[in-house]
Amino acid sequence: METNEYLEVFIEESKEHIQSLNDHLLELEKNPSDLSMVNEIFRSAHTLKGMSATMGYQDLANLTHKMENVLDAVRNNKLAVNTEILDVVLEAVDQLEEMVLDIASGGEGSKDVELLVEQLDAIENGEEIPAATKKVDDSQEEVSHSSAVNLASTLDEFERTVLLESKEQGFHNLELSISLREDCLLKAARVYMVFEILEQSGEVIKSSPTVQELEDENFDLSFTVLLVTKEDPQEIEKKVMKVSEVDKVQADLFTPGQPTKNGGDEPAPASNGSQTAVAEAPVKKEADKKASANKAPVNNKTIRVNIDRLDALMNLFEELVIDRGRLEQIADSLKHNELQETVERMTRISGDLQNIILNMRMVPIDQVFNRFPRMVRQLAKDLGKQINLEIEGAETELDRTVIDEIGDPLVHLIRNALDHGVEQPDIREQKGKPREGSLKLYAYHSGNHVFIEISDDGAGINRDKVINKAISNGVITSEQSETLTEKQVFQLIMESGFSTADKISDVSGRGVGLDVVKNTIESLGGNITIDSKLDQGSVFSIQLPLTLSIISVMLVEIEEEKYAVPLSSIIETAVIKKSNIMSAHNKKVIDFRGRVVPLINLKDVFEVPGDNEEDDYYSIVIIRKGDKMAGLIVDSFIGQQEVVLKSLGNYLTDVFAISGATILGDGQVALIIDSNSLIM
Repeated sequence: METNEYLEVFIEESKEHIQSLNDHLLELEKNPSDLSMVNEIFRSAHTLKGMSATMGYQDLANLTHKMENVLDAVRNNKLAVNTEILDVVLEAVDQLEEMVLDIASGGEGSKDVELLVEQLDAIENGEEIPAATKKVDDSQEEVSHSSAVNLASTLDEFERTVLLESKEQGFHNLELSISLREDCLLKAARVYMVFEILEQSGEVIKSSPTVQELEDENFDLSFTVLLVTKEDPQEIEKKVMKVSEVDKVQADLFTPGQPTKNGGDEPAPASNGSQTAVAEAPVKKEADKKASANKAPVNNKTIRVNIDRLDALMNLFEELVIDRGRLEQIADSLKHNELQETVERMTRISGDLQNIILNMRMVPIDQVFNRFPRMVRQLAKDLGKQINLEIEGAETELDRTVIDEIGDPLVHLIRNALDHGVEQPDIREQKGKPREGSLKLYAYHSGNHVFIEISDDGAGINRDKVINKAISNGVITSEQSETLTEKQVFQLIMESGFSTADKISDVSGRGVGLDVVKNTIESLGGNITIDSKLDQGSVFSIQLPLTLSIISVMLVEIEEEKYAVPLSSIIETAVIKKSNIMSAHNKKVIDFRGRVVPLINLKDVFEVPGDNEEDDYYSIVIIRKGDKMAGLIVDSFIGQQEVVLKSLGNYLTDVFAISGATILGDGQVALIIDSNSLIM
């Protein structure tokens, strides 16, 4: 049977079944006697086994069959569910997921799960479960080490040709041996930083272990990279050593056709027929790899579209929106019925087209959140803590590019909350708290942004401890510490190398992680704030842009300047008498439906010249951010409009309360207000 046409369907459905297994197994742990949950788990496992066998992935089918036997015994009351059994079954699900991911990347889905099969057989037969060993990890390290040793022998004809020609044209071929410190926790993050430096200095030809293995942290502490560059070896060494957690760097000249210093086999001589320029060769090689990788089977129902193509489509549509606004103004001024009808029809059609384009890029954040229940369960077990995880707002949608990047920062924040935040059950009991700690993930839209909050009811952040540590690390001086607000003190824990942990654990304490979180979020155009109360808990709030290029706004006018307020953050507009304005804490406020709402004069915020104070009324735009509200004072309302969000450019990256600009139909420029930054 020809299975290629069904491969994509198999992969997607397998991922769904594996996620279902994870979710239902965690539910079963809470209610071990719930046989309906066992039946759901059994059905998912049975379906996955049948699909795998049909597609010819026998290892996947065999492991699922062993797991199915255990579930069948539970279903028939021959076996009672306990934590020890669930640990083994969840490990089996993890291995199944790795097999499916291997198949998705072009592999055969094979994996050494001999020990796991023994454990499942022992559970089925009512025997003692064999203890887990580091057999698999040790073998992986062995493979990684051997691949580093034989790097030269893995060079193909094309790579040898590139290295030979680069030497002829005056480039240096360098073999870089890089070792990370033994206490390095985020190996993949440090490898990424090293590669960033190397790619700025030249072209990376090959690495050992492979890039995928490095990203998966499937290596010990050392790796080797072949680099084509014009820079001196000593300069490259100095640059790489600037990366924290790097212990040692050695750059040696590498001659193609000769054994490497590690003793690899002698590569075959390069062909003399190739005259490709060195600068183009690595690029061509990457293009060839991408071309071969893109030969994945595609069914008739779905296609994969490169995100760059969607960006190009969005840019073209942005121009269409600007022209549409201009046409609407012309039609209104001419009062031509047929022209107005045509423009209205074009507006409706382009609006539908806009929704389709935007929705193509948006995915629910549940794709990130659904991995956390398993992770929290395992971490709580490792740390000896009891944790209740709550997730709200998983249906909140984000742009695909943001979703792809936000997963790792959230992992670090959750690990930090569980290790540093939530106390041990006995300590919590002494403080009068329930033994079970609470961890909450909450996502919601506000204006042009998505907010993700990670909160816990743990020990909170000790201000004095943070300040003392910051002073001892040289981050701040004693004089500076006296002027810092609480929020500024909390921000210090995001500094590189900063940690208040009394001891280093497998989870945290080395001072890495939160600096990566901050850098990643800021690179996405977002920011992170921390709020904490001692012995009550902490809240890490991440603000991320939706990255929507076209938004609905309310256009307002201040003197002769036009501004746009995103409709998604507006509750309503109002006109109030100046005599109805009150004062509280030296600030102007109004009574809005029984709530005291502070007023913000945009003329003062943006320093708009002019002094038009003759009118007895204020035009107010009521905005909100979560539960907080504020009223923006403007001169007049222009009306609702859809506009294209444009960046202010590299020279205006930190303009307070402005998220971008837009070009109106008449050619005028209006600044788009970031209403979230106005509400403290």
